[in-house]
Amino acid sequence: MPVPLASRLVASRRGTSIAASGESAPPTTTHRCARCAKFALRLRDDAFFSHTTAALLFGAPLPPELEASPAVHVSVPRQLPRPHARGLIGHHLEIRAEDLAVRHGLTVTSPARTWFDLGAMLGLGDLVAVGDFLLHWRAPLVSARELRGLVNARGSTRGIRSLRDALDLLSDRAESRPESLLRVIVVRGGLPAPAVNYAVVQTETGRDVRLDLAFVEQKLVLEYQGDYHRTRAQWRKDMTRRTRLEADGWRVMELNADDLLDPDELVARIAKTLALPR
Repeated sequence: MPVPLASRLVASRRGTSIAASGESAPPTTTHRCARCAKFALRLRDDAFFSHTTAALLFGAPLPPELEASPAVHVSVPRQLPRPHARGLIGHHLEIRAEDLAVRHGLTVTSPARTWFDLGAMLGLGDLVAVGDFLLHWRAPLVSARELRGLVNARGSTRGIRSLRDALDLLSDRAESRPESLLRVIVVRGGLPAPAVNYAVVQTETGRDVRLDLAFVEQKLVLEYQGDYHRTRAQWRKDMTRRTRLEADGWRVMELNADDLLDPDELVARIAKTLALPR
């Protein structure tokens, strides 16, 4: 039986939302939260934000076109009329109390349920990227056990195969969406699973250095270079870092967004560098 959100999660739709524990949700200043808050004023108390909207409210990385989309995803329990409004995409969901949370004063699907619902919307790489973000060891929003438990409990649903495939690819050490996409390409391409955010001690400095993806036995590093690396200061820093690693016997493959466009070629290139038969 659907749980009435007004009594379980939210004290007031028109003020600061209050979780069941009585703890005030943090104020919001972002444009996205402000836009959702305006919608919330017109929604019934049983409605909640879901899918990519919930993911973005949690701060999860999505493909650029979804991050830029102004559409707001709102869901209600199945027996209620699906919400309709300009700029809003309405959904019916079977929901339980544990499937909901409060984020920035807004009722949203929980991190685990949000990831589960994205199984029908995202490709495998991006599904892993969102999962990696939610699991990140510095500030985990969910556990791998919770994600696996939800997938196993739901049985068959749209996107369930992708969700099951993604479970075995998740890492709590990935630092960015491109790094997650690169790791999925590598593993799904049949290469050995690289160590994620691997720590080595540089001989020159005696300091720990983190490597994006490392084939430790072969001493090969895959480093993703995003656009922020274009600054003069970052370029110099990266050059010094690379030559120090090379001095310690590591080989460094620097990759960018263009390399991810042809996964088969990239996997063959990495395999050749690893001296693995393809």
